[in-house]
Amino acid sequence: MSAKVVVITGVSRGLGRAMAEEFIRLGHRVLGCGRSAQAVRELTAQHGPEHSFSVVDVADDDAVREWAEQCLQDAGPPDLLLNNAAVVNRNAPLWKVPAAEFATVIDVNIKGVANVIRHFVPAMVANKHGVIVNFSSGWGRSTDREVAPYCATKWAIEGLSKSLAQELPKGMAAIPLNPGIINTDMLRTSFGVEAAHFPTAETWAEMAVPWLLELKPADNGRSLTVGERH
Repeated sequence: MSAKVVVITGVSRGLGRAMAEEFIRLGHRVLGCGRSAQAVRELTAQHGPEHSFSVVDVADDDAVREWAEQCLQDAGPPDLLLNNAAVVNRNAPLWKVPAAEFATVIDVNIKGVANVIRHFVPAMVANKHGVIVNFSSGWGRSTDREVAPYCATKWAIEGLSKSLAQELPKGMAAIPLNPGIINTDMLRTSFGVEAAHFPTAETWAEMAVPWLLELKPADNGRSLTVGERH
């Protein structure tokens, strides 16, 4: 498989960092962002100038615009755009979730995805090429107690992605993706010690990254789960 340009949000930890490492291991070029300056320094030192890592809060539209402009200048439109960055509320009934916490979940999980799309996708559309993967969740297709804000955002990602899919030219795809259940900091926030029963992000990435590389225009608009046939 020829080398691809892959843009990933949320590379500081968890799935984003594991995916970045695995794409690089397989010979692809990665441009990533995260909110942790320490993680960005580590990734930059480890992987050198061929890859690019930046401190960006995806909820900040101006910061995303500046990051996207630099990425597009350096590497051109991405072949694969992975909107992975997300946060989850602390477990609580909806009426007990503070307004500021609720707003943060909305700003990162929905507005952040829209910001990245706004500044990367026009170049992809001009090329009529590329796959956009917006990370959803099992909680984007079902619900559970004490995670109503997170569920609301992931249900929104399903609808946003399917609508976007109808707006893209032939040759492109937008896909809402359920990654499955993985032992990450986010899962531990919701599951506590039970999270240890699920695969680590690194183990997941070994399977998920080759699967992601096989996504194609025929998958446009499909709600997919990592590992299923497509």
